[in-house]
Formats: sequence, C-alpha cells, structure tokens
Amino acid sequence: MGLIKEFKEFAMRGNVLDLAIGVIIGAAFGKIVTSLVNDVLMPPIGLLIGNLDFSSFVITLKEAVDKTPAITLKYGIFINHIIDFTIVAFTIFILIKGVNKFKRKAEEKPAVPTEPTKEEILLTEIRDILKTK
Repeated sequence: MGLIKEFKEFAMRGNVLDLAIGVIIGAAFGKIVTSLVNDVLMPPIGLLIGNLDFSSFVITLKEAVDKTPAITLKYGIFINHIIDFTIVAFTIFILIKGVNKFKRKAEEKPAVPTEPTKEEILLTEIRDILKTK
C-alpha cells in the first residue's frame, strides 16, 4: 500500500499537474501554429517564389510500379515543419522573456535603509576619533 500512496503524492504534486496542463495547452498551441504556417504563411511565400506549394516538393526515389506506391522524400513538408518549429520556438522565447521581465520587476524591491550594526557604529566612532587626532 505504501507504493500506491507514494505514487498518489507524486501525481498530485503541483509541478506534475502544472506540467500536464502545459503539455495539453502546448499541443493545442501546436495545432494553431501548424495551421498558421500551412494555411496563412506558406501560401504567400509560395506565391512570392512562383506559385509553389512547399508541401508538394518531393524527390522520387523509386517510381510507382503496378500497385506498389512510389517512394519519395517529401522535403517540402519538412520545410513546413522547420518553419513551424521556428515560429513555436520564437513565440515561446518571447513569452519566457516577458515572464522573466515581469518576475525581475516583482523581485526588485525598493532598498530599505537599515540601521547600522553595533560593529559599524563602533568602527565609525573609531574613524572619527582617528580623524580628530
């Protein structure tokens, strides 16, 4: 029974739940970014380079024979995924940068003047006495 209790404590820990929520939101965000790349960004880019659709870029390694399909390298889809990754990475970078900036501002507290310690007071008195001599 100790193993089940320990697992329950582990699974219900705040960090695990936060991670699960992050993964779910990340998956949904990934779909949005994929749609952005495939449906919004790639058509104009393809238009700029001559009405090309990146997803149709393939290298045929072996032609189709009878019922055997052709073997192809789909490097155009790979280009789409690279652009997709770059947008996600940049978005996460901007998000983390903003969060870090917010945290730094929250951590910066106005300096509260502290009273000098007894040692500092004694050293100040000794300094003042030495100045007068």
